[in-house]
Amino acid sequence: MPEKFKKNWRTWRFDQMAVMVNDRIDNPADADVEHYVGLEHLDSDSLTIRRWGTPSDVEATKLRFHKGDIIFGRRRVYQRKLAVAPFDGICSAHAMVLRARPEVALPEFLPFFMQSDLFMERAKQISVGSLSPTINWKTLAQEGFTLPPIEEQRRIAEMLASLQLTMENGRGVGESLAALLTSWLEVQLNDAGRVCPLGDVLRSTEYGCSTHANSRREGVPILRIPNVLRGELDLSDMKWVRLSEAETTKYLLRPGDILIVRTNGNPAYVGRCLVVPLLSEAMVYASYLIRLVVDPSKARPEYVASALNSPGVRRKLRGSVRSSAGNFNLNTEGIRSVEVPMPDIAEQDRILCKLAALKKTQNRCQERCRELAAMQQTVIGGLEL
Repeated sequence: MPEKFKKNWRTWRFDQMAVMVNDRIDNPADADVEHYVGLEHLDSDSLTIRRWGTPSDVEATKLRFHKGDIIFGRRRVYQRKLAVAPFDGICSAHAMVLRARPEVALPEFLPFFMQSDLFMERAKQISVGSLSPTINWKTLAQEGFTLPPIEEQRRIAEMLASLQLTMENGRGVGESLAALLTSWLEVQLNDAGRVCPLGDVLRSTEYGCSTHANSRREGVPILRIPNVLRGELDLSDMKWVRLSEAETTKYLLRPGDILIVRTNGNPAYVGRCLVVPLLSEAMVYASYLIRLVVDPSKARPEYVASALNSPGVRRKLRGSVRSSAGNFNLNTEGIRSVEVPMPDIAEQDRILCKLAALKKTQNRCQERCRELAAMQQTVIGGLEL
């Protein structure tokens, strides 16, 4: 950004830009609100809250927020979960409730600033903890950021709000396409005719590697739960593990393998899966995942994964999930015994072809949203001196 626009800019501590609201609610049932927002209800890179629960869904201490407050996921900040509350409610204690100080940062400007790569990268740097990196307020409060004058903030916020509205409309179209894809697949599965235990079409089911992983790039990359949760391989949060040659061979992933989540504190995540694509380097998989190897003469891995991720089959699979020590678990026996619609190979290929066409349209919509998000980052990126 030209220097003439920056001559009146000032650097402020974050606690001069915003105040943390720490209104703790020990018993959610007594909160006298209708909405509960957990981190699972926040979408990455979106300021809009589209889903929520009720206080009766949860226990333990929560945080109260009011309409217009910022709900910032301070745990695993790399997920970029940040939203503006459209109503009063309570939220997870793994979030931070923030309120702009309008004399320094306009309420309509601050959420966009916090969405920026500049802020998110700083937040990642100051997170503490290896398994679940978390930001604490005292550290964030002391971080310095350079901001434009109030009138310039207002101009930038208006521009970004326009982009945000277009992006949200695009997200809405994408969600409609996703719903169409899901309902269409359900109809195809219901009409499949033949149903059989999943084990009938599997060559093997194998637990992953339990060796402790590291962030120092020592050894071979290892895929974990965060890498497979969204149905497509996500390599943004990687770990490595040191293994012997025999162990590497045992856990080595190959294209067409299916990875399924077997253990998680959130039961909604258990059973989610994806098909391993062609990888750019050798990778293994962690113990909280199970590898399914499909018999190619009986089924397509992509069809099996699509069926496992469908609402109907996931409901069946939940019957095999067991709770222990705060975690929900699925074992190989439960996976192999779940009943799955299994038409012949030709019908599987027809279903996959139609799914691919629907996903292509969905991907185009997502790509447009990414382009708009990049435009947002270009605008907000001018805030970095």
